[in-house]
Amino acid sequence: MSDVTQEAQVVEAPTAPIEKESGREQLSQEPRWRVLIHNDDVTPFDYVIRILLHFFLVSEEIAEHIAQVAHNEGQAVVVVRPRTEAERLVKVARARARLDGYPLTFSMEPEGQ
Repeated sequence: MSDVTQEAQVVEAPTAPIEKESGREQLSQEPRWRVLIHNDDVTPFDYVIRILLHFFLVSEEIAEHIAQVAHNEGQAVVVVRPRTEAERLVKVARARARLDGYPLTFSMEPEGQ
């Protein structure tokens, strides 16, 4: 590992596919949806963290914050994504939890509600 400290460059990726229209590239205006995680009295905190890290690709710090908010308030926003991606994330995270024997629940709602 180098002794030289480098600043991380933040690159914001588009949240929706790029469409070509009349020879120009344009960001599609697909509506965005919130993915919510719901608190339950069975699923262990560390398991919730692992699911958030693995499927939603958030940092450990963010995963802990999301899990704590869900624990305290009953639910928390995990990510905001286009509908098809949000649906996929909910489906795979819920399926993994069921396979592991936990009732961990995710849902979706349109952004702006």
